[in-house]
Amino acid sequence: MADAGLNVMGKYLVIALLMSGCATIGLDSKHQDCHDDILCVRGPVIEPSTTQQLLDLPYPNQKTVVAVYNFTDLTGQRKASDTMSSFSTAVTQGAEHILIEALRDAGRGNWFAVVERTGLDGLTRERQLVRNTYESYSGKEASTILKPLLYAGMIIEGGIVSYDTNLRTGGNGARYLGIGIKNQYREDKVTVILRAVLVQTGEVLLNVTATKTILSTSKGGDMFRFYEMGTTLVEIESGSTENEAVGHAVRSAIEAGVYGLVMQGLEKEVWDFNYPSLMEKNNEEGTN
Repeated sequence: MADAGLNVMGKYLVIALLMSGCATIGLDSKHQDCHDDILCVRGPVIEPSTTQQLLDLPYPNQKTVVAVYNFTDLTGQRKASDTMSSFSTAVTQGAEHILIEALRDAGRGNWFAVVERTGLDGLTRERQLVRNTYESYSGKEASTILKPLLYAGMIIEGGIVSYDTNLRTGGNGARYLGIGIKNQYREDKVTVILRAVLVQTGEVLLNVTATKTILSTSKGGDMFRFYEMGTTLVEIESGSTENEAVGHAVRSAIEAGVYGLVMQGLEKEVWDFNYPSLMEKNNEEGTN
């Protein structure tokens, strides 16, 4: 009876040791419950969504027409595999589509007018088909139904420049009387660079680097005990792993880059924007 009570007490002691200081998802070493010399494994710090930050941007006086030709993966990295060579890339190969969506989301669609350039060949062929068909049936020039293509005053360029893995790893665990619990984490980072190029002169007006952390965590527990006078062995293991999606991290980094372009352009007065009104609004928010 005493041995059984001690086992139960030991089990709850192990759980209390792990649960009292740290959880198992994400990384935050600056939490108020963590000491300076102890690294706590916790849930990710909840921050405003990068998408919401883009949507909440104040509206400019007029849209800026921009073009995106490509936004490629420049890392050259393949997806990690411990057993075989992988031909899958570590990050998405369609980042230009995410960039276009982020530009259109800025200020709820009031910041940028994005013109089609990644599919320009298909657009040109379709316009030619419309022109030929209309002129064949009506005998008139297709200029009455086809408007000239909109040209861009600015080109948004850049790419995914790095994907660094295993930058930081660690974890903690405890065992008592054959009962143990452990958790681990790994930190990766993806970095993108965005630049805005003025078409008239080719000058790079703005350049922004954005980095997003990718967190992978795992947790598990096990029990290894002998019962019935050491003749019966009980062994139990359980665990789970949670990996933050790389695609989501790339999207967040690109959206942060677009947000940085807008804010950097405001500082350099690149955009057509009512700057005094913005300053008055910021002063009012600070007063309230």
